[in-house]
Amino acid sequence: MGNEPSERADVAELRRRRALTEDPARADVVAKRHAKGGRTARENVADLVDEDSWVEWGRYAVAGQRMRRSRDELIATTPADGIVAGMGSVDGRATAVLAYDYTVMAGTQGMRGHKKTDRMFDVIERTGVPVVFFAEGGGGRPNDTDFPLVSALDAESFALWASLSGKSPRISIVNGSCFAGNAVIAGCSDFLIATASASIGMAGPAMIAGGGLGEYAAEEIGPVSMQEPNGVVDLVVADEAEATAAARRLLGYFHGPTDDWKAHDQDPLRDAVPESSRTAFDTVPVITRLADRDSVTILRPKFAPEMITALVRIEGRPVGILANNSMHMAGTVTGPGSDKAARFVQLCDSFGIPLVSLLDTPGYMVGPDYERDALVRHCSRLLIAAGAMRVPSIAVILRRAYGLGAQAMCFGSLKAPLITMAWPGATLGAMGPEGAVRLAARKELAAIDDDAEREKRVRELTAMLNESSRSFNAAEVFEVEDIVDPAQTRQAIAHTLAAAGPVTGSGRPVDAW
Repeated sequence: MGNEPSERADVAELRRRRALTEDPARADVVAKRHAKGGRTARENVADLVDEDSWVEWGRYAVAGQRMRRSRDELIATTPADGIVAGMGSVDGRATAVLAYDYTVMAGTQGMRGHKKTDRMFDVIERTGVPVVFFAEGGGGRPNDTDFPLVSALDAESFALWASLSGKSPRISIVNGSCFAGNAVIAGCSDFLIATASASIGMAGPAMIAGGGLGEYAAEEIGPVSMQEPNGVVDLVVADEAEATAAARRLLGYFHGPTDDWKAHDQDPLRDAVPESSRTAFDTVPVITRLADRDSVTILRPKFAPEMITALVRIEGRPVGILANNSMHMAGTVTGPGSDKAARFVQLCDSFGIPLVSLLDTPGYMVGPDYERDALVRHCSRLLIAAGAMRVPSIAVILRRAYGLGAQAMCFGSLKAPLITMAWPGATLGAMGPEGAVRLAARKELAAIDDDAEREKRVRELTAMLNESSRSFNAAEVFEVEDIVDPAQTRQAIAHTLAAAGPVTGSGRPVDAW
């Protein structure tokens, strides 16, 4: 055997330069990242995409700081200009992935990094692939020297990212600090997943202090304890590994139907709703039982918990679920609940996911305390979103459907869905029975001097109205299409959606809120 041929110089140079972009070349900063419980950008990407499917854009880019630092130093310490970007497959489906690298200048956005994101956004728009964006980072980088700048306000990344709304499903993941421009990337996404250690804000500590607003640690500015109940975050997970798994799960809802599904026993649904309308119950177990096994993702669970929004599968088909939850605010349709539901309707409509609404509501929240927060405008958003949607919808009245709030939950009217069904114990009315009695019989009640007698009469009249409000009476006058056995609800939903056929999304932008 002869001597093995030596490697060509250009190929050897490629191997050397490629190695400098990988984590082992910067063991010290990687070790610091690991010591704080975090993963590197490349570790996150590798965990998300299928093995041997990654194709990267801009691997050899470096920070625009040649006037301040040597070329060799930039190559060694600023690989990819702090943002890993490319295409891979996730569960066999093409997906774009971008990840700010916190080990490179705290994941800040350099001007060359902006060119990379802009290029990726162009590729995403051309291909329509979904996107996962690891958005941790400190915002704009102020010390790049290679670009003549005054304000950098002509950077197009944020406009291009926002313009993808409705065109490609976009998921952002935040771990640790995410401020300024990085927070805009996260906030413009369709889904925002945060780890327990995340802090998200429109400005970081330096900018806040520079504005004379005080000194704050990064962890104090927008911690998850604040951003989860106020609705900024869709899902909270323990760490980046769980965040990556959650992103993969969310992507699955946009991959279309699957034949691999199993159903729960539906018989327990017959006893899911308390017989007394005054007894609160959690609607989440109803959703879980109606859906395929292990297919439910509840979004923004701590924001406006009286309104549940969930992605599920029913017989393998992705479905969006809206539901009232009487465990909170008696299941009323509040201003925040309407905001939450309206955005969810937009999301499902944009990407062709049919909607099922599960009703148990006494109607809209009322009263001057709530009107101070622009209740009229907020509550109207759900009606407007529903009026614009084109995906098939189904409404199921579990227990109570009263007033305009119930109409909003039915996407505007009992006749707006393809079918409106009610469970046998459900009641319907223009308003709650007791409120209707006190309004309609106010003269009769005012004439009763004894308080106990007056309340006794209220209960009698309410019982009579409850009887006339039963779902069977509504079915007799064809206000609802069917009274369905709770145990047969899933089957009725599946058959109706199958009859609706393939669904095409509207492609309309999805409101950030």
